[in-house]
Amino acid sequence: MSHGHEEPVFNTMYYVKAALAGGICCSITHGAVCPIDVVKTRMQLEPAKYNRGMLAAFKQVVSAEGAGVLATGLGATAAGYFVQGWFKFGGVEFFKVNLAQRMGEQKAWENRTSIYLAASAMAEFIADLFLCPLEAVRIRSVADPTFPKGLGAGAARMLSTDGVMGFYAGLGPILFKQVPYTMAKFAVQGAAAEAIYGSLNTSPDKCSKGKNIAISLSSGVIAGVAAAIISHPADTLLSKINKKGAGGDGSTVSRLINIAKEVGVFKLCTQGLAARCIMVGTLTAGQFGIFDTVMNLVGAKKFHFHNPAEKKEHH
Repeated sequence: MSHGHEEPVFNTMYYVKAALAGGICCSITHGAVCPIDVVKTRMQLEPAKYNRGMLAAFKQVVSAEGAGVLATGLGATAAGYFVQGWFKFGGVEFFKVNLAQRMGEQKAWENRTSIYLAASAMAEFIADLFLCPLEAVRIRSVADPTFPKGLGAGAARMLSTDGVMGFYAGLGPILFKQVPYTMAKFAVQGAAAEAIYGSLNTSPDKCSKGKNIAISLSSGVIAGVAAAIISHPADTLLSKINKKGAGGDGSTVSRLINIAKEVGVFKLCTQGLAARCIMVGTLTAGQFGIFDTVMNLVGAKKFHFHNPAEKKEHH
């Protein structure tokens, strides 16, 4: 690939900075929405009890168990998503840059959506292997009042009752939910940001840091809502499969099929969807905004796809 004088350097240090920024942005955003997640998980697990909408469910949970319950699983959430963000954002940058460099500038520009999709799928798969055990402990601590609330104590209890594979019971659904979600998130955000820059007749290297972050935030909202709708059925299944005894005693796949039959396709796609769109839209905008802010702070210049034809016009 041809490198102009403004081209940033993509080396190991760049990927470490991207991974660090990813860990920080995911940990902060998922930690911040932990109370919403506690209530959303309750709504998915007990729809008959929490059937009057998000705000009413908040009041029900707080009046029954106190406000402290809204922080349930906060340690597991912050730790889990730091690790996941590290591998997800670091991995997306690593695969995206390397795929683009292998292809060359013209081919990379023409296939940029495919590169986003492939890079995010590979990065998410790796990230989920690390996230899955922490997510299993978090969901069990929210769903089962007798389960220890701390991350270490919860993990120890789970290991003694379910064995090592208990931590990975939800891996299928996590991949089924997270991989399409992340593919949509990064591809839609890339396309939305590109459309916004195009409508303003500018590009990232011509904009101020503040303007770039504002575009990251607005494209992040669009990406978050799209990703929430795509991954919602799997999110509902994931909440239910971690509930003890859900879907019978068979394999994970047979349990998932049983749960899907019990709930019904329409409910799987719509139960708690409005709350999830608000949550994931906010979350995704926050992630891209914080990611770009941290990347600026650590002095890393982000990789962007460039149209070589436009470059020639400017020179």
